[in-house]
Amino acid sequence: MGWPGYRAMLARKLMTLVLATLMTGCSSALTPIDHEQDSGGTPVAGSFILEQSKKHLNADNGQSAFALLDTGRDAFLVRAALIEAASERIDAQYYIWNNDATGRYLAGRLLAAADRGIEVRLLLDDINVAGQDSLFAAINTHPNIEVRIFNPVRARSGVGRLFSLAANFDRINRRMHNKSFVVDRQAGITGGRNIGDEYFDEDPQKNARDRDVMVLGPLVDDMSDSFLAYWGDAWAYPVNRLYQGTEAEFTKILDRLNEETTGPLSLHADPPRERPAAKKLLEPWFAAMTQAPGELVFDPPPEDPEAPADTPKPTAKALYRLVDSAQSEILIESAYLILSDKQLTEAVGFSNPDISVRALTNSLTTNDLLTNHSGYARWRREMLEHGMELYELRPDSPACRRWVAEDIACQRGGVTLHSKAVVFDRETLFIGSFNVNLRSIYLNGETILIIHSPQMAQTVADDIRYAMAAENSWQVSLDENNDLIWQAGEESFDHEPQVGLWTRMKSRFLSWLPISKYL
Repeated sequence: MGWPGYRAMLARKLMTLVLATLMTGCSSALTPIDHEQDSGGTPVAGSFILEQSKKHLNADNGQSAFALLDTGRDAFLVRAALIEAASERIDAQYYIWNNDATGRYLAGRLLAAADRGIEVRLLLDDINVAGQDSLFAAINTHPNIEVRIFNPVRARSGVGRLFSLAANFDRINRRMHNKSFVVDRQAGITGGRNIGDEYFDEDPQKNARDRDVMVLGPLVDDMSDSFLAYWGDAWAYPVNRLYQGTEAEFTKILDRLNEETTGPLSLHADPPRERPAAKKLLEPWFAAMTQAPGELVFDPPPEDPEAPADTPKPTAKALYRLVDSAQSEILIESAYLILSDKQLTEAVGFSNPDISVRALTNSLTTNDLLTNHSGYARWRREMLEHGMELYELRPDSPACRRWVAEDIACQRGGVTLHSKAVVFDRETLFIGSFNVNLRSIYLNGETILIIHSPQMAQTVADDIRYAMAAENSWQVSLDENNDLIWQAGEESFDHEPQVGLWTRMKSRFLSWLPISKYL
């Protein structure tokens, strides 16, 4: 057989394989399922967290108490302590839960909590679970642990998964980006952090600057309601329906978790692994919390995930409301920043000349996603023309040493911005999983807190302004020729600094594509 004939035979076989894969994917497509509805339970009388609520909250004013978890180390230790302090139930909802040192440690401590009778429910978005199914399927075998995967596709890996993602494009774009960690329906954490080394100052190369808020009091009920809305959704699939492993595989995984979470740790942090130590760690946190009026807003799962996503979601509407009520200043900190002309005119406060609007985001060199930076670059000029001031984080930012516990990581790789917060008039704080971009506005499910506390708003505003200083960020503006320039002190660049030509070219090419809404 000559080369042309051989090539034709290969083409036919490849086409047969592709068609077979597509047919297999279609024939085994997932369908919505019904769940029994759960009320979420009631707090256990006499539990440690309930006692702390009674001790530190004023029951008459109905307010909740809040504490900023500004460093990854604190965020990790507080989560670890809350697991040990739990008396009845732990509900965790995350976009990403990595199978790394901190991810396995927290999974292992959830397993230990389940051993002592705590009911554990873990809800994860599917987009980042593939390849890690075995870890979650293994802990799901415990009778007190249930794991569900939100909005999954049947195929878990390879070409089949790519076809499944493409075949379900509209539904798959509706991701659960919400993040919450609720213990005994009395204390909770929400914010920007996922679960993984880079979010907890444990990555030796590059860590994420992020923020969470620990909450005590009535708003935790709303956090539980948010969790239950997704937990009971028809597209929340039990992990054992998606991944079936062997007993030997699961035993090996569980043995490793037990070894890593009860033996000597390789982590730099020293988390509490017993109830007395957890209480000792948490008590000063609870005592120092700030009481204030607040509200929690979350985007419920879409009733029809195939429907067009062209209407701002509840969290976006809450942001617009605050933007339009601002009097003098809006400070934005967002890992991914994409506002088109439509958003800049819909929320008129963004382009109100009487209001100072400053935004901090990643530079091309600190952004962890080139595609997302390209979407920002597509609308960067328009944001400037609407009067916004833009600042892009520098990779050599000395702020890294304030934000990240391990100095060696700052020396090696620096920091990427992952936090999401907006401060209005130094009085109100908007904080959670919401990036100020089109995906969060229209597609993702998000959870945010609105905290009416001048004290907390001022704290976050001061940190954002510090990050905007010349040693930490480049200010992007338009020069007298209407060209973009990047400035930091005496330095000035006519292109994105500290990044190669090829990367800039890729970003420029991607910015021409009509994909900003999906980034």
